[in-house]
Amino acid sequence: MDFTIRAATLEDCKDIARMILELAEYEKVSDQVKITQRDLEQDGFSKNPFFHGIIAEVPEQHRTKEGHSKVGYALYFFSYSSWKGRAVYMEDLYVMPEFRGKGIGKALMSKVAQLGLAAGCTQLNFAVLDWNKASLDFYMSQGCFDVTADLGYHCMRCEGEQLERLAQP
Repeated sequence: MDFTIRAATLEDCKDIARMILELAEYEKVSDQVKITQRDLEQDGFSKNPFFHGIIAEVPEQHRTKEGHSKVGYALYFFSYSSWKGRAVYMEDLYVMPEFRGKGIGKALMSKVAQLGLAAGCTQLNFAVLDWNKASLDFYMSQGCFDVTADLGYHCMRCEGEQLERLAQP
């Protein structure tokens, strides 16, 4: 299948928001999505963006029946490991179901890895749901390893009222 991978632009935010909802539905957490197209525009395309994105796009003749030519995306940001230095974190990697198995996901992930290496990063980090065997198998086939299983780390989060309380002096 013919497709291109390119940097996301402000104009892609509508499609990114659509695919974020599709990903959340696939992960059975659509009620958790709170961001809007406007949030994406502000947070990804301001002077100091909080994230970067790439888009997978197919030619007109391969558009979906709904007319979508943007069929996948990855969101990423740079972080820092106090042990290993510069790192890139891939927040999302998504390809619409009818376009899976055509190399698009691998191309998106490969591009994030390339961008990370170009920025001097020594590792690519991301999370995957424990029930998502297809994704786990794909990531393992790319040479990734399970940090939780191998090193015992757990991903932790603090949000909402607990975050507000934590921030109190």
